[in-house]
Amino acid sequence: MSKKIRKIYAVLFAVLTLTEIYIALFVTNTFVRSYLGDVFITLLICFFVQAIFSKRIKFLPLYVFIFSVAVEIGQYFDVVKLLGLENYKIISVWFGRCFSFYDIICYAVGCLIYFVFDFIVLKIFSKNKIS
Repeated sequence: MSKKIRKIYAVLFAVLTLTEIYIALFVTNTFVRSYLGDVFITLLICFFVQAIFSKRIKFLPLYVFIFSVAVEIGQYFDVVKLLGLENYKIISVWFGRCFSFYDIICYAVGCLIYFVFDFIVLKIFSKNKIS
């Protein structure tokens, strides 16, 4: 994967990170906080991973989706409490404590958006190399 594409992904990671922080601190809209934030977080993870690795990770959206579902299952079983970490606010916020099937749908949407975006970006850059 070219350095130019990796830079694009790094910038998108930074923008989404700032967006997630803004949502967490200032947005009270339930739809944005509960659903759009979950879509953004999967995109953020995908952009972060692909910005770091010089090779394209072919099934990255699938891996991120599986990871996200695993975290959500951990929330279902309240792993934070099982590990005795419920008093550590940052860990509770980071891993979450509330299972929601809708979160899994949001993760799937985010991974699908990344898949399409990645496909389009690679198409554009492969055409530019040929021309």
